[in-house]
Amino acid sequence: MDDRPALEIRSLTKRYGDTVAVQDLSFAVPHGSVTGFLGPNGAGKTTTMRVLLGLAAPTHGETFVLGSPYVTLQRPLGRVGASLELTGFHPGRTARNHLRVVAMQGGLGSGGVDRALVATGMTTFASGRVGKFSLGMKQRLALSAALLGEPEVLVLDEPANGLDPAGVAWLRSFLRAFASGGGAVLISSHILAEVAEVADRVVVIDHGRMVHEGPTGGLTAEGSVVIVRSPDAARLRPALEAEGATVTDAEGALEVAGLPIERVGELAARDGSILHELRTRANTLEQAFLSLTDPQAGLGVPPELPEAPPRSDLP
Repeated sequence: MDDRPALEIRSLTKRYGDTVAVQDLSFAVPHGSVTGFLGPNGAGKTTTMRVLLGLAAPTHGETFVLGSPYVTLQRPLGRVGASLELTGFHPGRTARNHLRVVAMQGGLGSGGVDRALVATGMTTFASGRVGKFSLGMKQRLALSAALLGEPEVLVLDEPANGLDPAGVAWLRSFLRAFASGGGAVLISSHILAEVAEVADRVVVIDHGRMVHEGPTGGLTAEGSVVIVRSPDAARLRPALEAEGATVTDAEGALEVAGLPIERVGELAARDGSILHELRTRANTLEQAFLSLTDPQAGLGVPPELPEAPPRSDLP
């Protein structure tokens, strides 16, 4: 069995003239997982994805898809599905004909068209003209194109953009099922609450550099606090601080940082303090993200310019 990661970035650097878009970036995406790829606007996410998919050449470093550079894969659309930009849709084509053209240009048969439409809930709209589609419907159509070859890997840039709440819930369920079946997903998104729901792991970059990589739960656990509500808070507080905890008042409760919830409960029991509430409040992914990145990153920075039309959006 091949135990290599589905996607791998090794010491990737990408420069555009004097501008460094990505600097010495390395990470991997394992099979059977959803990896969230996060960063402020202009952080280098799209550039990284474009290099990964052979749409831009690295200045330094290497990228691998299923163990090989993307450009060396045989029938790549049958192994990797990608959606990077919602461009290249001919407004006069129907959804079904758009997928037929993509399949033909990708060296695939037309047999996957109906299957992809069913998978993304687009069957009802198969005869609709793309020019009349909403942004959310175009997102589903772009994902349909990515699924034409029954790929092992999905690389998706902002796939939830334009989806309504039902569409976002559907996307989450679809991606989890895809990963559960052994597939690998790399997803870039600004909807951090949704990434927290769907991603097993997160990679966070800022100004083109890695600032965090690891399980999603580990990132949100950092900075978590224990909430204590007690009529005996004044007596309990010194006992907590004596154990090295940082204790602050928060709307009639105590926020305790630096002690596990089990130890807080033990100290309360030891001192005979009555507890009305004892719970852990985890850090949100958004809070963790903001603590890792520069809040001003991306402001005033022009968007990353494409060098060639994404292969998943062929007209």
